[in-house]
Amino acid sequence: MAYSGYRNAIKMFTANKDKIKIRSSNLFPVVGIGASAGGLDAYKKLLKAIPENSGMAFILVQHLDPAHESILADLLQRVTTIPVQEITDIIPSNKLLTATDGLLKLSDRLPKSHRNMPIDIFFASLAEVHQSHAIGVVLSGTANDGTLGLKAIKDHGGITFAQEVQSAAYDGMPQSAIDANVVDYILSPEKIPGKLLTLNNTLKTGSPDSSKDIQQLEEEGLKQILSLLRTRKGIDFTYYKQTTINRRINRRIALSNIGGIDEYLTHLKQDNSELDILYQDLLIPVTEFFRDQKVFENLNEIVFPALFKDRPPNEPLRFWVAGCSTGEEA
Repeated sequence: MAYSGYRNAIKMFTANKDKIKIRSSNLFPVVGIGASAGGLDAYKKLLKAIPENSGMAFILVQHLDPAHESILADLLQRVTTIPVQEITDIIPSNKLLTATDGLLKLSDRLPKSHRNMPIDIFFASLAEVHQSHAIGVVLSGTANDGTLGLKAIKDHGGITFAQEVQSAAYDGMPQSAIDANVVDYILSPEKIPGKLLTLNNTLKTGSPDSSKDIQQLEEEGLKQILSLLRTRKGIDFTYYKQTTINRRINRRIALSNIGGIDEYLTHLKQDNSELDILYQDLLIPVTEFFRDQKVFENLNEIVFPALFKDRPPNEPLRFWVAGCSTGEEA
């Protein structure tokens, strides 16, 4: 994506972002699915393949003309026994969808001067609220809505899908996401639910429902994985938040299609490249411009004036921004 387009997208997120996003306590996968032109056929194929008791929530976001009423829910209900409901407390076709605290909210569209990217906006809020339980799916559509949203989901530890471009009526949206390297799986719509079910079963590893013996074996395997990381990278993840670390490791196990923790541990001992990928996954590179507003206001009003007072114009200053991830704030 061109820098100007990225900058405009950042402005769009900022303009539409709630002051406070409340993280959800729900511990089941929430699947956000976005489509535009040609999306109806893709939606139908995907919904037909979802079993009635999948243990996951599915939220569909479609580009719609704000001046026309949508009959999408009625059309989709004809192909599935799963209840299909439209958010109707306010005129939905003229609103944008966001998530907070496990709930869905409607917000006003941005002014005409901003390009409306409803899928990006919803995916970004889904990532922030549901973290590693968020899953994003981009289906048929033109342009690039959904690409930045999938990146947000990946950055927060979620899993991402794009429709196989050969099966898409319009390949712009899935191709944009694939080109941006933010997609974990590229599948046709009817194959996506099967992969989701497999991933969900794998990610349940270490859940409270597991027997004590199984949990002990899993914990020992996780400890050995952290030991391998410490030996190769010199960083000890033992004192990081273990629920997050374990979830990230289980995500890599699911994506690797190797098996369980024992098989993955054996694979790590033989493949340093996978160990490097896991290391990058554990770093959680979530960032944005000036995310702590008060800190930057204090810098401008207090710190910078003091630093530059009576300072020769040619004398350099060096800044270190701790935890800035990909470097934008620096």
